[in-house]
Parts: sequence; C-alpha cells; structure tokens
Amino acid sequence: MRLRALLETDALGLRLLGGEDELDRTVRGVMTTDLRDPSRYLSGGELVLTGLAWRREPADSERFVRILTAAGVAGLAAGEAEIASTPDDLIEACARHRLPLFSVDETVSFASITEHVVRQVSSERAGDLAAVVDRHRRLMTSGPAGGGPEVVLDLLKSDLDLPAWVLSPTGRRIAGSALAAPVGAVLAGEHLAATRTGRREPHRVTAGGHTYAVFPIRSSGRMAAGRDVRETVLSDWLLAVEADPADWPAERLDLLQGVTQLIAVERDRRDAARTVRRRLAQEVLELVQTGAAPAEIAARLRVAAPVLLPGLGTAPHWQVVVARVEWADGDIEAGPVAQALLEEVLVDQDASGPEPSDRIAVAHTGDEAVALVPLPAVVTGSDEPTATGLHADALLEAVRTPLAAGLADDGRLTFGVSAPVHSAEGLRGALEEARHARRVAAARPGTVCAAGHQELASHVLLLPFVPDDVRRAFTARLLDPLKDYDHRHRAELIPTLEAFLDCDGSWTRCATRLHLHVNTLRYRVGRIEQLTGRDLSRLEDKLDFFLALRMS
Repeated sequence: MRLRALLETDALGLRLLGGEDELDRTVRGVMTTDLRDPSRYLSGGELVLTGLAWRREPADSERFVRILTAAGVAGLAAGEAEIASTPDDLIEACARHRLPLFSVDETVSFASITEHVVRQVSSERAGDLAAVVDRHRRLMTSGPAGGGPEVVLDLLKSDLDLPAWVLSPTGRRIAGSALAAPVGAVLAGEHLAATRTGRREPHRVTAGGHTYAVFPIRSSGRMAAGRDVRETVLSDWLLAVEADPADWPAERLDLLQGVTQLIAVERDRRDAARTVRRRLAQEVLELVQTGAAPAEIAARLRVAAPVLLPGLGTAPHWQVVVARVEWADGDIEAGPVAQALLEEVLVDQDASGPEPSDRIAVAHTGDEAVALVPLPAVVTGSDEPTATGLHADALLEAVRTPLAAGLADDGRLTFGVSAPVHSAEGLRGALEEARHARRVAAARPGTVCAAGHQELASHVLLLPFVPDDVRRAFTARLLDPLKDYDHRHRAELIPTLEAFLDCDGSWTRCATRLHLHVNTLRYRVGRIEQLTGRDLSRLEDKLDFFLALRMS
C-alpha cells in the first residue's frame, strides 16, 4: 500500500505536515518507537509512529530524522496526545531529508493505525503470493516438476511469514523444515479425527504449545463426489500451517486451499511413480500364490531388485508385511485402502535415503495388502550375508496414535510381519508367516495391532484359533470362582495368581513383588486351589491357569 492511501483514510486521523511529493512511497510495515536510535529494528519501508519522547532539545529532531532516512523508512507520524502541536524543528528536519511527516489526531490510537496497515499489507502480500502460486501450478502441471512442495512452503514462509509442513497421515514430515515427531503425530491424529467427524476445514490444532491450521491434501483421483471419506482419510497428505486460522480473511483461506491443490499435483506424481513398483509386487504375489516354480519367482525378483534398490550389487533379502483394514459395515473395498496406507507406513520405517519410497512395493488381493520389502544383505566377517528387517513392535509404535484417530470407532487395522528370507524358495513361507502373524494381531484387543514372526513359535499362535465358545467355557471354569470371591471379599486372588505364575512359582519373589508375608501368600494360593480344585505345584495346572489368564 502507499502513503497516499493512508492519508485518504479518514478513520486514521492523519494530517500531512510535509512531503506531499513523496506520498507514492510504498508502505511495507509499521513500527511504533520512542527510541533515540531505532535503526537496529528497521528494515526499510516502515511507517514509523512516535510520541516524541526521544526529543529533549531541537537538535534531536535532525539526528532522529537522519537515522530514519538512512534506514529507508516510508514516512513518520507524530502523535499529538502529549504535545500541543508538532515541533517546527521536526517539520524542518523532515523537509530537508524529504521524509513525509504526518500528525496523528489525539483521538486515534497508534494501535488502530498499526492494525489497519498490517491488514492491508498482508492482504496485498497474499495477492502477490497467490499470483506466484498460480504461475508455479502452471509450471508443474504443464512440464517438469518446478521444485515440489518445498518451493511453495518457502514462499509461504518468506512472503507471509507462515511456517508450513506437508505431513503424511502418520505424521511423517514430507516437506518443510524440521518438526518434532511427537508434534507431527499429534497434528496428523487430530486432523484424521476431525475429518472423520466431518468438521469444517481448516482444522485448528494445538500441539507443542503452538496453534496450527491443518488442511487436507487430496489428489485428483481422491476427490470424486460422493466417495466415502474412509476410502481416503488414511492415505491423504495434510498441510499444517503454524497460525491460528480463526481470524483469517477469505482471501487467505482461498490462498491456502490453492496451495493444497498445488501440492496435490506432486502427490499425483509420486503415486504415478509407484505404479511400476505396484505392478512388480502384484506379479510376484500372483506367482507365489499360484505355486509357481521358484526359478520363475526368482526371475521376477531379479527384475524387481534394480527398481527397488538401484545400484545394489548383491541379491537382497526379502521380507513380507501383510496389512488389513476392516470397517464395521463392510461396504468399502478395503484392499486399495490398505495398499495406500501400507505404502505410507513403510516409508515411515525406511530411512535408507532421500527417496525411501522407491524401496516400497505393495500389492493387494481382496481386502488384504501385501508388501514386498527388499533388505540389503549385510556381510560381517566370514559369516553369511544377513539382514536386519522390520519389527512388528516398531511398526506399531510409529503409527498407532494417529491412525487410531482416523479409524475412529468403526475401523480396525492389523499388521503381520514375516522373518527375512534370502531366496525365492522362502517367499511363499514368508507370505504365510506374515498372514498368520496378522491373524494373531487380529485376535488382540485394540484399534491398531501388529504381530511378528517371533510370536509364531509361542503358544500365542494357537490362542487366536480357539473357538470363542471354547475360550469362554475354559476361562469361566477356572477364573469365575476366583473373580466371584474377589468381588465378595476383595481378596485379590486374580492378581495374586498372575504374579505367582509370572514369578515361576517362587514364593519369595512373588511375596516380595506383592509386598506380602510369605504366609499370607501361601494362604491366598491355598484359597485359589480350594476354589478351583487345582494344584499349583503341578505343571499342567499352572499351564491351564496361564492360558486362561491370556484368553480372558
């Protein structure tokens, strides 16, 4: 905006005292000061507001105006609340240095002028940035990528002072400056929860002591009218802007919506780049499921290796991850949802380079997504090549909180992770192992659950496949007498039984853990045996109680 526009705004109470020929100067900001030397806080283009507290003698006006002129300010406005009129020495100094000078009516506060200038300047900057964004959009949609999301986020920061990040649905930072992982997870979780409840965008989120405006980034293939939000909510990116959107003008909201559309173009590009990897994974999966010869599967793996691990000198190990998304009503085709989600989750787990998504190949069959994860072989000394693969616990920890919010109370996500294998012969077994592990995870309570191959060598492999009526009858026969007794007498027999088994039947360790005398512990164990007719010195009875507690 220009000084002339401020003078013509009656509500601001400005009166021109000198510098009429300089009224076309551009105002880029506003500063209120009574410092004798405010130069360190000036960057040029400001309208300086002052109450003249710095003026102690006429010579001070010349020094003050000279400092403002050297800093490149647009103009000076002097308040009349504490003085009868603006001093002549200040008027003369401004005239000598060609600095426009205004007086401010005592009925008008500096805060009112500041608010007006800031609002006008921000609006103009938003319009300028919108033009830049529009040009960038045309570049990206008509030719090679123009720098990706980072360029747009840099524009938001430099032109509007709006720090911004592009995040995955699990809170992973895709673009933008460094952001604490817990903050990203909170932003993603709150966004997913707001989207599921149909709250109006942008979503206002407080995380890490700061307020953010969060917008969904929906690619063109995900914006068809009438589509169920559950089909895309778990895979859409989001734009988080560190600002409170409550008082934003419509122009700024429109600008940020345009930014999300621009970043969606980059999302479409990345989705298209995944097409080859998806096709390779689908081909390998079909060969494995149809019982193809290991030599044929190995041939496809040799084709896949250069695509997934460019420059790899030796054949990698492979690992299989299976995921399944289930909704309460079952009306949604879950396979593509699980596929897109698993791609995002596995990128979170892969820190192998600047483009970790190049390593991920995910197919889907029915309601299930299957990922083929290459693991570079690591040779240590004279040992055979080994590989460190994904672990179910780490996979779960990275995604549980935000994705649980997106699944709400009508969805469930389960993962199964196989052990690494080093040949085509082992791939079929790895697929079955991952599927069994996912079934184990599905038998556990919770919205997001995972299980790994290590758990398939334990009794937990059997428990999920025990029919529900058998489980209920078994646990009721052993534990109901104890629960009833605890309810009537508050005897804590169930906690005592759990601690006794966890201590391997050691009287001393169990008594210490429960802070009981050994005789008190012996009394409780005797009461357990009396109520159930079992003997806790016998291995088979201990095992029955252990399984009953695990299934309850």
